[in-house]
Amino acid sequence: MSKVSARTLLFVAFLALIVPSFAQDPAAATEAPPEVAEAVAYLPQEAADIIWLVIAGLLVFFMQAGFAMVESGLTRAKNSCNIMMKNLMDFCIGALAFWAIGYAIMYGENGNSWIGWDSNLLLLGSATAGQDYALSAGWFFQVVFAATAATIVSGAMAERTKFIAYCFYSLIISLVLYPITGHWIWGGGWLSSMGMRDFAGSTVVHSVGAWAALAGAIVIGPRIGKFKDGKSHPIPGHNLPLAALGVFILWFGWYGFNPGSTLLAIGGVSHVAVTTTLAAAAGALGAMLVSWMKFKKPDLSMTLNGALAGLVGITAPCASVTTGAAVIIGFVAGILVFISVMIIEHKFKIDDPVGAISVHGVCGAWGTLSIGLFGSRAVDLPYWDESSAIQDGLFYGGGFHQLWVQFVGVASVFAFTFACGMILFLALKATIGLRVSADEEVSGLDILEHGNEAYPNFVQHD
Repeated sequence: MSKVSARTLLFVAFLALIVPSFAQDPAAATEAPPEVAEAVAYLPQEAADIIWLVIAGLLVFFMQAGFAMVESGLTRAKNSCNIMMKNLMDFCIGALAFWAIGYAIMYGENGNSWIGWDSNLLLLGSATAGQDYALSAGWFFQVVFAATAATIVSGAMAERTKFIAYCFYSLIISLVLYPITGHWIWGGGWLSSMGMRDFAGSTVVHSVGAWAALAGAIVIGPRIGKFKDGKSHPIPGHNLPLAALGVFILWFGWYGFNPGSTLLAIGGVSHVAVTTTLAAAAGALGAMLVSWMKFKKPDLSMTLNGALAGLVGITAPCASVTTGAAVIIGFVAGILVFISVMIIEHKFKIDDPVGAISVHGVCGAWGTLSIGLFGSRAVDLPYWDESSAIQDGLFYGGGFHQLWVQFVGVASVFAFTFACGMILFLALKATIGLRVSADEEVSGLDILEHGNEAYPNFVQHD
């Protein structure tokens, strides 16, 4: 058979296949197969909400690793195992405490405006039978927030705290302190009734941890060699790339922290993600610029804390402000964290190795107050109803009402948490002891507290 005839036969066969399809009825040709023509089954809203809460909770849980990396990188290598142990166990202890009692105190509806209670929520109540999926999702999302509040203290008291004392602290904050203040604002308590807004926890989570950390840092005192002759002496961290990795992890996890606080799979999640991103970027820029002016070089550790400051600052107002306001809030937070670190260390002589009090306390207060300045009822309303949406802030023509409400919330949470923190840490100091011995501190907590070394094959220098 010739090449020409073979090609001809192939062409004829091809026409025989396609021509019948053109001869069909056009209407019949456009009909979809029966299985495709059936209505598409959409995910029920309740299931979508549950899935979104679990995913957001997973992101927030990953922040625990970020906190561990930041704290370890900004402190000395000889204490790295101790820091990893604290960041692991404050979640483990806190999760069990919040499951047993804390959740019932925070969200129980049978208490009062000061403390919640519901015996049905003890040990997570009906969710233990695996039937109430919404309750399980709500608890899971809230327990990772409780862990965040607890772990903030670790950085401020790093390199000189007894591990057993830290475990007791983690138990109490997750069992009592965090649930009570959380009930005031998120559980239908008295601050909630006043109209206070803290969307994702600048005060409920971050400031609670920071004010407890302030009490702990005061009671335990500075590290050996930190303050001499009335001056502050730097104690450099051992691994700034590790600290930077921790900040990137925290920033990533914050997309569960803030957008997840919608508690619903709704379109408004996108706006919260945008304000969160802009504030973090502006915070890093603000801290970098002010450190550059002060030190004549852009400082990495300050810039990293600036990003975290912006994230903490936007956590309360993320669903209540415009994108432009988010940039301002983050930028101011970046400047504030630098100023606060300088004042706390050089003026008050409080040793906070990672700047936790400034990042989470000062900037958490700023973020909460900023709602009273930049809050927009029009932005806030889609997430709430008419009765619970905020009033416009001062810069939006709403006067001082919302700012006053936010101030009352910030001040009351500070007073309660700081006072309880002082009592708790003084009690621990008087009983089991709060601080390791001088020999342990000089040698490092890894060996004498845990019998491990993070870097056994490297020579370490102080």
